[in-house]
Amino acid sequence: MAIEKMYTISLGDFDLGQVIDGLEVRARAWEDTAAFCRSGDSPEGFVAEECDDAEEAEWIAAHYRVIISRILEQREAQS
Repeated sequence: MAIEKMYTISLGDFDLGQVIDGLEVRARAWEDTAAFCRSGDSPEGFVAEECDDAEEAEWIAAHYRVIISRILEQREAQS
């Protein structure tokens, strides 16, 4: 397995907040999709993400949460 390439990106407070907000929206979408896969219940206006099953949706949601956590940790370290 190849070593993952790492990037350093500089953003202002506002832009970083927008990135975090966008990642939160994606994480919630996948969490809602996992719940839908398990229960079949869908609120009005809900559109499920494309996946094979609830486990896949949960994995993707968890990955988004890891990314968010890493960004927040780095932001805190620089505050």
